[in-house]
Amino acid sequence: MSFHNTGYVKLYITRELGLNPDKLGKIDNHRQEVWKTPLPQFIEDIYFKRFKREEPETVKPLKQIMAEMEVKKKQQKAKKEERRKQRALSSGSEE
Repeated sequence: MSFHNTGYVKLYITRELGLNPDKLGKIDNHRQEVWKTPLPQFIEDIYFKRFKREEPETVKPLKQIMAEMEVKKKQQKAKKEERRKQRALSSGSEE
């Protein structure tokens, strides 16, 4: 079973673990080292060790994750700009 054809769940799991899905081909077994666990099973094992569950509770497509990150980034910039304005007003009134 090829890891790269397993779909969103495995890719989401690898992202949640902090791994880069594009670089997983380097650690894939390729049937050369029979003592190694196959890559999909290895990822499931380390996911279970860290999160104590078989699969993520919710699986989101990459586009949705990127959109959420963009919204969060915009909110953080707005908060930062508001703090700067407050500091400028408070430092200007003290002088």
